[in-house]
Amino acid sequence: MTKFLLDTNILLRSCDPKDTNYNLVVNAINKIIIEGGLCYVTSQVLIEFWTVASRPTEVNGFGWLPDKISNEIKEILSQFYFLPDNPDIFTNWLNLVKKHNIKGKRSHDIRILALHFYEMIYNEGKSFMTG
Repeated sequence: MTKFLLDTNILLRSCDPKDTNYNLVVNAINKIIIEGGLCYVTSQVLIEFWTVASRPTEVNGFGWLPDKISNEIKEILSQFYFLPDNPDIFTNWLNLVKKHNIKGKRSHDIRILALHFYEMIYNEGKSFMTG
């Protein structure tokens, strides 16, 4: 059984029917589930989801109120598996950022990759190393 770690952008697009990639994302998630795959989310992904969803639309957010965001997160947690944090993730993260000279915003996203490596979950998405 294949496991997939869902990124924040996937969750955001799946919650916004006006997004141009909404159907693509929803269909891809449905295909994964129908074919027996397991979809996972992490605390970092959900925190990033809250951040973007609560940010004003003028600065590329959704402008949602906390109650709406909370309900969306409850829905996400009811649909997908939650992968809890583990103390070893920091060590993996530190090794990755040093080895690959990761700087700036990417150093935040690389934490998801550290968790990915720690849990050995297969992620079909865009490589963090290439952009």
